[in-house]
Amino acid sequence: MRIVSLVPSLTLTLFDLGVEASSVVGRTPWCIHPADAVASVPVVGGTKTPNLGKIAQAKPDLVIMDRDENPKAVHDWCVEQGYQTFVCHVRHPNDVPEMLRELGLAVGREKQADALARSLEVIVADLPEPNGRVALPLIWHEPLMAANGATYAGNMVACMGYDVPVIEPTGTGYPVVTPQTVVDWGVTDLFLSSEPHEFSMEEGERLAKAIAEQGSPPPALHLIDGEALTWMGSYTERGLHHLLGMERRLRA
Repeated sequence: MRIVSLVPSLTLTLFDLGVEASSVVGRTPWCIHPADAVASVPVVGGTKTPNLGKIAQAKPDLVIMDRDENPKAVHDWCVEQGYQTFVCHVRHPNDVPEMLRELGLAVGREKQADALARSLEVIVADLPEPNGRVALPLIWHEPLMAANGATYAGNMVACMGYDVPVIEPTGTGYPVVTPQTVVDWGVTDLFLSSEPHEFSMEEGERLAKAIAEQGSPPPALHLIDGEALTWMGSYTERGLHHLLGMERRLRA
């Protein structure tokens, strides 16, 4: 099978499922894990702007996509070309086990996928109780953008016990926010992601100062690993272990 993956976290998942590097014939430049395996895989363009000609040259049997990361027009073009597609659409870690099994079926790695899914199901069945705090993960700086509680990233934070508000429920899930937004939603904790924007604590402190100037107590600030927050698939288990360990340290 010849596979083009336009989703970095699912490129990693393919290799964790035991797919051979020779079967992965196209990736994005952000498909960086596992480094040794992806080094030999040709880049066919970015998640938002893949090069359709390079995809065609790869002659894929399967193109792996994500509903949020990849344009619908690229999906439609793949269908027109007769390429089989696998489209990921998860909103919560609870959704990942089923997605893993479906991907495993699509690439002939059902047993490996079921093992990963079962291991993850044990973790999501024993998540912490709500801690009574309201959190917002920030993913971009100018403009300031957050992942709301309807997104995978927002729900990874919710798995730590926080309430993550669904700001702009009819939007993309990644609203532009202001200090007043943080005040209005009663946010007590801001998680500053390392990607796609690598936040510094200084940037967070400036934001906290602006929030305090609105007459509200400044939120607690936490730097957070962006891969743990947003990489889904086989990385979900690792991400949850990292975030839950972080939460235990914060509350110790």
